[in-house]
Amino acid sequence: MTCIDQHKESIREFLMRNILFTGGEFPHDDDASLLEQGIVDSMGVLEVVMFVQSTFGFAVNPDDVTRANFDSVNRLAHYIARQSGGEEANRNASAAVLGE
Repeated sequence: MTCIDQHKESIREFLMRNILFTGGEFPHDDDASLLEQGIVDSMGVLEVVMFVQSTFGFAVNPDDVTRANFDSVNRLAHYIARQSGGEEANRNASAAVLGE
């Protein structure tokens, strides 16, 4: 399991437990817009930011709280990987941009 996959798992688990208040499998695609699908609202975005900071150990720059970084499980996992650094994170982020 790659770091991106681990991040996705953590994000889905957080959303299920703290936003959707359900168990089982995450009922949305990893590319589904968290805002457009009504998964999170403006308060939910703040909860997600706090989750990222406490779970992954870095401060989220307010300028980074954008749809490009926070609007889907996939986008958020790649943002976390980029912020966490590492060769694998950079390789996976490049592959995602190139559609590989």
